[in-house]
Amino acid sequence: MNDRVRLEVLEQVAYVTMVRSDKYNALDWDMLCALVDAAEKIGADKSIRAVILQGEGKAFCSGLDFPTFTKQPMRMVRGFLKYGVKTTNLFQEVAWCWRRLPVPVIAVLHGYCYGGGLQIALAADFRFTTADCEFSILEAKWGLVPDMTGTVTLRELLPMDQAKLLTMTGRMFSGEEARRLNLVTDVSENPLAAAEALVAEIKVRSPDAVAATKQLFQETWVAGVRRAFSRESWIQLGLLLGKNQKIATQANFKKQHPDFLPRK
Repeated sequence: MNDRVRLEVLEQVAYVTMVRSDKYNALDWDMLCALVDAAEKIGADKSIRAVILQGEGKAFCSGLDFPTFTKQPMRMVRGFLKYGVKTTNLFQEVAWCWRRLPVPVIAVLHGYCYGGGLQIALAADFRFTTADCEFSILEAKWGLVPDMTGTVTLRELLPMDQAKLLTMTGRMFSGEEARRLNLVTDVSENPLAAAEALVAEIKVRSPDAVAATKQLFQETWVAGVRRAFSRESWIQLGLLLGKNQKIATQANFKKQHPDFLPRK
C-alpha cells in the first residue's frame, strides 16, 4: 500500500480509510492500487471478521481524479487492461475486490459519494450514510458510463428505468433519497456507529457461516432454481462438516457465548 490508504485492524475489524482528504478522496492511480492492496491483505488474514470502508475528511470519495489521469494517458490505458484470466481490470477491481472478500464489507458514507466512489460503495455488502451525503453517478458529466462494476451492482438494487435515469442525467441526490431508491442500507446521524453496531451483531455468528452466506447469495441471486438449490446443499454440507458449526451448536445448547476458530 501507499499513503493514500490507511489500514488498521482493531478487534478483528479492518478499518480501511482513504486519506486524500485535500482532494475529497478522489481516485488517482495510487489510490486505486492502495485500495486493491488493502483488500488483498485483508483476504489473507482469516482472523478478520468484517471491513469498514470510509473516507477521511469531508467526503467518502468524490470519484475519479480526471485531471490526474488526463495528464497520464498511458496509466489510464493500463488501467483498462486485463491480464491472464482476470475478470476485472484495475478500475473494476478497486470496487469488486470488496465483493470478493469472504467477510462483510460496510461502506460508511458522508459528504460526497460520486462516480467511482459510488461504485466502490455499491460493491460493499452494506452502506450506511448521513442524510445529507450527496450522491451522483457522475460519469455522465464527463460523457462516460459507469465502468467500475456499476453495470452489475446497480442492477442488483435498482429497476432498470431508475438506473438509466440516474446514469443518463448524472443528477445529484441525497442520502435520504438514496435510501428510498434502495441504494443504501440505512441513514444515520452517525453511520460509523451504525456500521460498528452491525459488526458487533455479525461477530457473534460463525465466521464460516457469514462467509458462506455472502458466497451463496452472490453465486445464486440471479441463478436458475436448479443451480441455486445445488449450491445451497453443497455449501451447507461444508458448514456441517466444519468445527465452527459445532461450536455454534454447543454454545446455543449451553447458552454460552461462542468462541469461534478463525474462518476456514
